[in-house]
Amino acid sequence: MRITRRQVLSFLPKRPRRAHKGTFGRVLIIAGSEKMAGAGILCARAVLKTGAGLAVLALPKSRQSTAAAALPEMLTLPLPEKNGQIARSALPVVRKFIKEFSPSLILIGPGLAQSAFILPFLNSNRLPAVVDADALNALAGSRHGAKSIRGRFPVICTPHPGEMQRLLGKKSSDEEQVRIAYARELSALTGGVSLLKGYHTVVTDGEKIYVNTTGGPALAKAGSGDTLAGFIAGLWAQLGCAEGFDNKTALKAAVCGVYLHGLCGDLAGQRLTSRCVLASEVADELPHAFMQLQSGCAGSKAPLSVPLRDGRKHRRAR
Repeated sequence: MRITRRQVLSFLPKRPRRAHKGTFGRVLIIAGSEKMAGAGILCARAVLKTGAGLAVLALPKSRQSTAAAALPEMLTLPLPEKNGQIARSALPVVRKFIKEFSPSLILIGPGLAQSAFILPFLNSNRLPAVVDADALNALAGSRHGAKSIRGRFPVICTPHPGEMQRLLGKKSSDEEQVRIAYARELSALTGGVSLLKGYHTVVTDGEKIYVNTTGGPALAKAGSGDTLAGFIAGLWAQLGCAEGFDNKTALKAAVCGVYLHGLCGDLAGQRLTSRCVLASEVADELPHAFMQLQSGCAGSKAPLSVPLRDGRKHRRAR
């Protein structure tokens, strides 16, 4: 099934007038290392821009001041580190924080490198989780692979082709039917929702199949996957708090996340050219993406417009 604008609009979490930040969920992001300090910042910004109520970034202690200065709207949780990566000794710190703070869900993986913290945390976690990047690589290298998290917690896995190849031990392919089969196989292993990123990203819960219709070369930059993970986590936090954390809301969040991420990339490409878009600029287009969804659903025939930096408007046909 091709993802449509109207479908995404019907899946999006609502924004009740009497809401407060707790209404829209708390996301704990475990991300970053000495060499990839920006990964968690990209995630947290995307989480908040999608509408989640609160984001906390857990990261190596030496990177806390940099992260806090980069995004003052988020909270930070400094963790013990070893060789620039979150250390295994961070486990009790994170567990204590989870007990006291009660996050709605976890986003784990971006920029963690080969942290010894990852597998012990996943093996003990019970919260809904978006598992991305280096957390997927850690699962791929573990004894039981992706199936080790099956039934432990509601999960969305977000591999790109290389990560999927490591998880399944199968050669990557550009053929759509093969990509769909791989995504379904990963869902069967984890019992959750799976993506296979790339042009026409595939999203599945193992039964329903969705193929994205937005996105292009503007997103072919380092950090785009971190932003996508943040989109999905932020949307799932809102949907889960409203409707429950299960495969149904996970699928909705993943479908909305990949569509909006691709649409934001397209909008940024029109404004900046597809060559010049940075991953940190993709979330800036979310207001325009949401307005485009609403205008399209309303049936307006007027061309949509996006403000340029000098205040003029760039018009484009639907």
